[in-house]
Amino acid sequence: MNDQPATNGKMPDGEELSRSMAEIAETSQKLVSEFLSQQAQNGAGSGPASPDPMNISNAFMEMTSRMMADPAKMMEANMALWQDYAKLWQSTATRMMGGEAEPVAEPEPGDRRFKDQSWNENNVFDYIKQSYLLTSRWMQSTVGDVEGLDDKDAQKVDFYTRQFVEALSPTNFVMTNPQVLKATAESGGENLLNGLKNLLQDMDEGKGRLKIRMTDEDAFEIGVNVATTPGKVVFQNDLMQLIQFEPTTKKVRQRPLLIMPPWINKYYILDLRKENSFIKWAVDQGNTVFVISWANPDEKLADKTFDDYMLEGPLAAFDAIEQATGEKDINAVGYCIGGTLLACTLAYMAAKKDDRVKSATYFTTMVDFADAGELGVFIDEEQIASLEAKMAEKGYLEGTHMANTFNMMRGNDLIWSFVVNNYLLGKEPFPFDLLYWNSDATRMAAAMHSFYLRKMYLENKLIEPGGITLDGVPLDLGLIKVPSYVISTQEDHIAPWKSTYAATGLYSGPVRFVLSGSGHIAGVVNPPAAKKYGYWTNAKHPKNPETWLDDAQQHEGSWWPDWDKWIEGQDDGKKAKKGAKKAAGNSDVPARKPGDGKLKVLEDAPGSYVKVRSDD
Repeated sequence: MNDQPATNGKMPDGEELSRSMAEIAETSQKLVSEFLSQQAQNGAGSGPASPDPMNISNAFMEMTSRMMADPAKMMEANMALWQDYAKLWQSTATRMMGGEAEPVAEPEPGDRRFKDQSWNENNVFDYIKQSYLLTSRWMQSTVGDVEGLDDKDAQKVDFYTRQFVEALSPTNFVMTNPQVLKATAESGGENLLNGLKNLLQDMDEGKGRLKIRMTDEDAFEIGVNVATTPGKVVFQNDLMQLIQFEPTTKKVRQRPLLIMPPWINKYYILDLRKENSFIKWAVDQGNTVFVISWANPDEKLADKTFDDYMLEGPLAAFDAIEQATGEKDINAVGYCIGGTLLACTLAYMAAKKDDRVKSATYFTTMVDFADAGELGVFIDEEQIASLEAKMAEKGYLEGTHMANTFNMMRGNDLIWSFVVNNYLLGKEPFPFDLLYWNSDATRMAAAMHSFYLRKMYLENKLIEPGGITLDGVPLDLGLIKVPSYVISTQEDHIAPWKSTYAATGLYSGPVRFVLSGSGHIAGVVNPPAAKKYGYWTNAKHPKNPETWLDDAQQHEGSWWPDWDKWIEGQDDGKKAKKGAKKAAGNSDVPARKPGDGKLKVLEDAPGSYVKVRSDD
């Protein structure tokens, strides 16, 4: 078996190489000058930055102290590693002599780093792959087995150890990645030259910081090939624009539908393409659909509070929808933090005896933050204080901060795969609408974000009756009697489903909990035509979510039709007769067009707010 990478390379063109190197030198000099100037400005500002803004060092120091206190356990772990390496050496030697041997370590299902066949067919690279997997797993299991750490420190140690081992993957280096070596030999090093250009371009666009491009952003334009469902902006204030979408059916359900997306991202995750647009699908089912398109806040909105987001968000939208349609009663949907805001709003309305919302749907929404999953790594007093200091300088948190946090939680897929593609293989990123949306980050208003992090994540006050007060009203989730549809996703790394399940024991109204396959985005944006992932249902709500899942019934395909049937059942008992097949738009009022009511059209969808970028 050939253990050498392909070498049918070409010599680089001397003139082209000289021109490229001159461009690189010029760009590098510019970046260095800008970086030094930026550092000087920062030094003249509010003082030196914290050397450990993520508050990591104390956790690792405590872990090291605990580990050294039990040398026998450490020796046992080292012996286990050496035994695994002995098996690997034996297995590799057998293969090199032409024999067959079972691998000692294999990548986890879904790990795409080692998909190139050379990692299996070439003995050298197979050994590199397996030795990395053995060592990385040994490292993670060793730090994970340290006893005596508190939960927060243990979570930090586990998370940042994973970041470390992911960074050291052999796929991330030229000399240990067979795909990169092959590309280098075949192109005469042109891939590395292009990769350096890409690196400098990303540094330039990031203004001295590395801003890894995940997609060809020039391939997309909001309102042209993403966020294209026809509609009109019919209302706006400082914090949001309200979009009403054009009907596609002659008749529509009497109750309008309001969607509240998270303001951490932009609404068009639910309207990427017509094939996977939840918004378009909901319109096609005969709903009069409205969506809140949140403002991308700047320093002018620094003092906007969580109260303001409720008053100027859903509550203002409810009033506007009544003017636009003449209907007081509505169905409401909240996604992620938009769902958290929906729960807060419903508790506020319950205290005010306001019953306009007749059903509530929560997409991957946390209201009990006792177990916030990996996001909890970034939540403690020191880190929140550091964020508040940053936000105080500009009045908002940079959009890139939140984006980087979410990317770190899936580092192999959202960081290192692009390092390999862009900088080692020298390729341009592939046009992908989902990654375009993912890169279109939004800023966080300082006052609101500080409240959200402290009261929800850090103190978990929302589940306490009266623990949070908005607009002078103490909130109690137990007062919410509205029928609720709670959809969570099995692989969610942002709102873990076992945490979202806690809502079933907090609301006093009827709750339908549904668990979808896949993660925070794909499990929600899962159109029926795709026939993917599946979902689980169980009418009973035992306290333990695992017990719920053990007794749940699994269904194929998307949960969207299940939700649509549920929504139909909430409309004043107007259920389809048993056995009857509901047609799209089988409702009882004429379709409503934007501008027909008391609210006039302000501009075409998707509106102007969604087009404001954080880097503008």
